Amino acid sequence: MSEEEISNDTEVLDDEPRSILLGLISQLRKGMDLHRVTLPTFVLEPRSMLERITDFMSHPELILRQEDPVIRFVSVVRYYLSGWHIKPKGVKKPYNPVLGEHFRARWQFRDKTEAYFVSEQVSHHPPISAYYYASPENNLIISGDIRPKSKFLGNSAATLMQGESKIYFTNRPGEVYRIAMPNVYARGILFGRMVMELGDNSTVRCEKNDLICELEFRTKGFFTGSYNSIYGKIKRESTGEILYEITGKWIDIMYIKDVK
Repeated sequence: MSEEEISNDTEVLDDEPRSILLGLISQLRKGMDLHRVTLPTFVLEPRSMLERITDFMSHPELILRQEDPVIRFVSVVRYYLSGWHIKPKGVKKPYNPVLGEHFRARWQFRDKTEAYFVSEQVSHHPPISAYYYASPENNLIISGDIRPKSKFLGNSAATLMQGESKIYFTNRPGEVYRIAMPNVYARGILFGRMVMELGDNSTVRCEKNDLICELEFRTKGFFTGSYNSIYGKIKRESTGEILYEITGKWIDIMYIKDVK
């Protein structure tokens, strides 16, 4: 792990916040749902989940005006991967929104077209955040929901990112891109350096064009591997033919290689 990655993705707590956190953890049981637990503010970022979702709307220009269906699919994958690096320094969790809370945003692009976003907390227990993004002039709609489920795992905590994001091009009827998220892990909460990792599998799928991207967000092992690694394949779902290979680090640089 480079010095820059260590400074951005890890956090060493002082004695007082570490003591507060250990006192809280002593009341937890392994596998316990953390959404009913009140967390100290030093582990929270100054945004709610409703605003955090906009990180994935940062680069819509990557998916606009692509005519070839395969290139368009690759562009959707690039767009999806482009938002993960946006995060606060250290190991932070967004605030849980209250029921009925909403967040609105508007973007103006270089060509003077615009996009609009609204998100709302539609359920508190279990927590569900729904969102809708639209750029009518660019024939683009992104909608979905996030249903995070947090669990205490001992020296780590996991947020299982259930829910789905869907991308529609209104000028291409029936073409829907369905995206499933990876899970988020906070390591080292009892001892060692606190580290945030993305882990497990994620998919991007377009049934109409018979394309799927299978992504693996790789967590670091005790003795092998590295932090923030990603590996994936874009392929024809019906035949399994591999078209592109994805490697690199989701926090830094990723490569999409044509292997046809």
